[in-house]
Amino acid sequence: MTENQQKILFRFHSAILDEEITETMWSDIIDAEKGIYKLDNIPFFGPLIATDDIFYAKFDEKEGSIVYKETIAASGNSIIQIVILKDNFDNVIIREKLNEMDCVSEVLNEKYFVAEIKKACDYSAVKQFLNEYSELGLLDFAEPCLSKKHSDDLLK
Repeated sequence: MTENQQKILFRFHSAILDEEITETMWSDIIDAEKGIYKLDNIPFFGPLIATDDIFYAKFDEKEGSIVYKETIAASGNSIIQIVILKDNFDNVIIREKLNEMDCVSEVLNEKYFVAEIKKACDYSAVKQFLNEYSELGLLDFAEPCLSKKHSDDLLK
């Protein structure tokens, strides 16, 4: 954390957990007075927001925290969620290959992690890689925050 960052509370319904949850994420302060921030975390369960997206948040008395309200500008980055289905399968294999494709990831536990797909990345190659492991029954994945650019990559 730096002095130019703020933890922001995100409250939303998680399809993965099928319940209302909160997730706090670090964000760069763009204009604290106007409540403008840029996400600096990869959401584990999060709403339709990706790293580097610009959003509006404001202090909520009831929550006692600054709370996400709406995304103002999309970065073009995407977030994917990956679940390892096979016991004792090392997620590092998948994470290292994703990293080679310039997709950083964050691990929640040995069975679940999330990856950030940068705007410049060709998502069709990433999806092909994940589909290969999915067809082998090793993992499943979701695309809760797929940017227009990455959606378009799949149409090529």
